[in-house]
Amino acid sequence: MKKFQSVKDIDNVHAWVDKALEIKRNPLLNNELGKNKTLGLLFYNPSLRTRLSSQKAAYNLGMNVIVMNLSQEAWQLELEDGTVMDLSTQEHIKEAAAVISQYCDIVGLRTFPSLTNKDDDYNDKVFQKFLDYLSVPLISLESAILHPLQSFADAITIKEQQKTAKPKVVLSWAPHPRALPQAVANSFSEWMLAAQYDLVITHPEGMDMNPKYTQGASIETNQKKAFEGADFVYAKNWSSYQDYGKVLHGHEDWMISPELLALTNQAKFMHCLPIRRNVVASDAVLDGPHSIVIEQANNRTYAMQTVLKEILL
Repeated sequence: MKKFQSVKDIDNVHAWVDKALEIKRNPLLNNELGKNKTLGLLFYNPSLRTRLSSQKAAYNLGMNVIVMNLSQEAWQLELEDGTVMDLSTQEHIKEAAAVISQYCDIVGLRTFPSLTNKDDDYNDKVFQKFLDYLSVPLISLESAILHPLQSFADAITIKEQQKTAKPKVVLSWAPHPRALPQAVANSFSEWMLAAQYDLVITHPEGMDMNPKYTQGASIETNQKKAFEGADFVYAKNWSSYQDYGKVLHGHEDWMISPELLALTNQAKFMHCLPIRRNVVASDAVLDGPHSIVIEQANNRTYAMQTVLKEILL
């Protein structure tokens, strides 16, 4: 396995979830597998769950870990070929990736979109440049358009909590004061559709996602109607795909509340975290009996550990 970038890099979601649950039952079973191997974690953006869960997963396999914040601790990288580097960039991605490949046996990379240039973002430019020039396997810790480790952990969590073979899963847009990427929503949709669950995506008019990631899902602009009979509700804000990167204001009533959850089939509430309380979801929802956000976060370790194990084997 040379890369983990999307659900397309695995053969079967349910088979991989079963592998992760087996690891979860005995996380130290293969603690010699990564002996004398080094995982490099490269971050362009802040991280709590991704960084800590990735380190823990690597340690569970006996690996060494190097962590670097590229936006603050490294030379500014040039991504374009043929550029005369007489401005702000000091190092080219070709040399940087080659050097990193000498120090690390596996690399994890976290990047965010600009939310200004749709073409660059949806070509996943930064991730793809590292993929082009690294000579070791590359894992997406979130890219401009996808967050596969989060969605893998979400799939694990649903498997643990589901009461029917094909649960109704609702991905609901939620309000947020800042422009956020579409990566989590894109990726969650991909994984739920690959798992063949009944996926409903609900959002206000004009907040459609990239149709590349939603084909096969039901789209509903009436949030209350979408919630009817749901087994899982996943709240996430995303900025506009059509009016690229723009924030939608004036829809505070889309916040997830106990009243909305009362329309569901006692649905479990999910969110990738961090979450803005009483903006995206109310305290009563997050602190209530149906919230499984902490279980999701815990499963980030086993998602990453499964990916690392498959690469190391």
